[in-house]
Amino acid sequence: MAASGSILGNAVKRVEDPTLLTGDGKYVDDIRETGMLHVAFVRSPVAHGDIQSIDLGDAASMPGVVAVYAGDDLGLPSMQFFPMMPPELNRPIFATEKVRFVGDIIAAVVAESLEQATDAAEQIFADIEPLPVIIDPEDGLAPDAPLLFPDTGTNICFASQYPEGGTDDDPCAGADAVGEVTMVSQRLAGVPMENNGVVAVPGDDGTLTMWVSHQAPHSAHAAYAPMLGLEGEQLRMVCPWVGGGFGPKAATYVEHVVAGKAALTLGKPVKWVEARSEDMVSLVHGRDFKMKARLGVNNDGTIVGLDASVIAAAGAYPAIGAILPMLTQMMSVGVYDVPKVRFDAKTVLTNNTTIGAYRGAGRPEATQLIERVIDRAAAEIGMDPAEIRRKNFLQPSAFPLTTITGGNYDSGEYEKSLDAVLEASGYADLRAEQQRRRDSGDAKQIGIGVSAYVEVTAPVGLHVEWGSCEVHEDGTATIAAGTSVHGQGHQTSFSMLASEVLGIPMDKITFVNSDTAKVPRGSGTLGSRSLQTGGSAIYSASQEVVSRAKQIAAHMLEASADDIEVGDGGLQVAGVPAKAVSWGDLAAASNDASKLPDGIEPGALRHELDFDGSDSTFPFGAHVSVVEVDTETGHVKMLRHVAVDDCGRILNPMLVRGQQHGGIAQGAAQALYEQVMYDSDGNPITSNLMDYAMPSAAELCSFETSNTETDSPRNPLGAKGIGESGTIGATPAIHNAVCDALAPMGVQHVDMPCTAQRVWAAIQAAR
Repeated sequence: MAASGSILGNAVKRVEDPTLLTGDGKYVDDIRETGMLHVAFVRSPVAHGDIQSIDLGDAASMPGVVAVYAGDDLGLPSMQFFPMMPPELNRPIFATEKVRFVGDIIAAVVAESLEQATDAAEQIFADIEPLPVIIDPEDGLAPDAPLLFPDTGTNICFASQYPEGGTDDDPCAGADAVGEVTMVSQRLAGVPMENNGVVAVPGDDGTLTMWVSHQAPHSAHAAYAPMLGLEGEQLRMVCPWVGGGFGPKAATYVEHVVAGKAALTLGKPVKWVEARSEDMVSLVHGRDFKMKARLGVNNDGTIVGLDASVIAAAGAYPAIGAILPMLTQMMSVGVYDVPKVRFDAKTVLTNNTTIGAYRGAGRPEATQLIERVIDRAAAEIGMDPAEIRRKNFLQPSAFPLTTITGGNYDSGEYEKSLDAVLEASGYADLRAEQQRRRDSGDAKQIGIGVSAYVEVTAPVGLHVEWGSCEVHEDGTATIAAGTSVHGQGHQTSFSMLASEVLGIPMDKITFVNSDTAKVPRGSGTLGSRSLQTGGSAIYSASQEVVSRAKQIAAHMLEASADDIEVGDGGLQVAGVPAKAVSWGDLAAASNDASKLPDGIEPGALRHELDFDGSDSTFPFGAHVSVVEVDTETGHVKMLRHVAVDDCGRILNPMLVRGQQHGGIAQGAAQALYEQVMYDSDGNPITSNLMDYAMPSAAELCSFETSNTETDSPRNPLGAKGIGESGTIGATPAIHNAVCDALAPMGVQHVDMPCTAQRVWAAIQAAR
């Protein structure tokens, strides 16, 4: 990919950071428009109920109020959150007959200020007759369960099986031992630093510009334009600076559409930016799986078969979260050679916030499932957790391969990453220290957790992305991609790629993204896909620009195109630096038909394309986590976390390291701290950051990260994703570590989050 002296593979500082650190970047809430109005929503305080009446009170006559909307006042169709879901499960813009979760929208108030809109919204009252609620998805499967959508006759909105159609054959039959575990992957809130928001600005000609805090502006554009009655060219979606996404900001939102329609109706800009407590019920949640797994093994550790089931919550109105058990099924065998699998998954409607994508989206659940149950199997036969993994790894010579559950793995050297993490952690010494504490009866025991994982990036058809490169007459370049920035360092990494190919310094390269008026198409940023898709598109487009530029330079310098190479500030004849032409002169010539060789059209120094990587890539790695458990209080303290992640060929190790650290922190948060909880009536009881236990850096240890590099053959960069790997590898390693610490006391499993109360209760029950 890069020759000696290349910028690629080096730790290049982020070019975005000066703007970020000085506060010059504008977020949605920083946008101010003349005459801007504000919208506040009236939300249901009841999780499930029949609406008897809605009293709008005096809201419309209160100071500053411009409009009050309820029912069909805006003439908007219902919202389908995901195309695979039947339209009868769509969410009404305003609930008129039923409410299905605390946070369902009943009405909206538009006023001159947010305070006026909020005051008026408080005057609106809905008389709601409560109905029985479903919070646990298993409860939604009961024969007498209340139906969220009675006409459908079921609360199941998605189901998947392997083998297709199911089987009564037990894949663990004949095994010497069977490890079993029942576990949860609890409901989580995304909690981005910047809450959700939109500013909708109408044009004089019936057009609309929507500034949104989002991860995929083109996807939002495709959803919102028809709902608003606009042709595609009439709607412009722009993402300014975005303060974190993690998956929830890839969803579509009723609130965005209401603000947009209100702006079109009133002819004035309309803003909605949610408060944190509103964010906790309106921004889609993640996870919420209940899982069971059985893993059959022989006494030498060889896996015989996997038997697994998942019951997932969809929330009140199903979105992409409803189909994520399909990804869990595909990735359930992980890094192992599993000859037989039985898998059953159901997704159930529940009376709470919709489940969407959340960092990893279906893959952490798969890794948790296989990595917990392989530990249980190891315990059944008395085998070291690291060795049972090594025994069953898929071998490098087998790649590319398609697993029994349909994962089309591109490349992998799983034992290499395991060996690296065992060495880096001093695994044997850790086990010796653990035994010393166990023998001494120390109140503070240590647990050592191992995980080996593979995940899928650019999943479910997301391996195609648009990109472009253009060189200008002033010698600068502009690159663009259909991905969308929310903190990952795209400007740095994509500029590195273009600079490598063009020889133009990074500070002379402008990066464009997240604007549907400037970027014709794109799938946005999700599924850890950006470098391998958008980066490859820019890399390939830049190469084509250089190819054309060589022909133009050869014509201008009266040389063969084969003798032209990229030089300092332009192109030159190889070995003759004095015989050169600058990029500015090349760009000027490219726009003048009289100066072009045959076969080259004007505007030749601009190229765009849709890069197709042909399929997903499959990053992998191994983690070792060390925790200390106070057996008298149940408190868990992270002592060490060591990660060796393989994301293919590394472009910028500093960016990779940042993604690893952030991912591990979110994995630790799920393993030890975070959970969205509801009472029996469906009321959220973790609706702010006083009650939702999101850890800070003070609760975490320092992370020890490194990498192996196994190229992917599916893109010219050899790259795989890294954005979610840390979360996927860390969560089961930390979870396994806690369970490992408690094993001598007879505790086989503790559900996440492994809070002090939960761990203490498990110890007491075992005693």
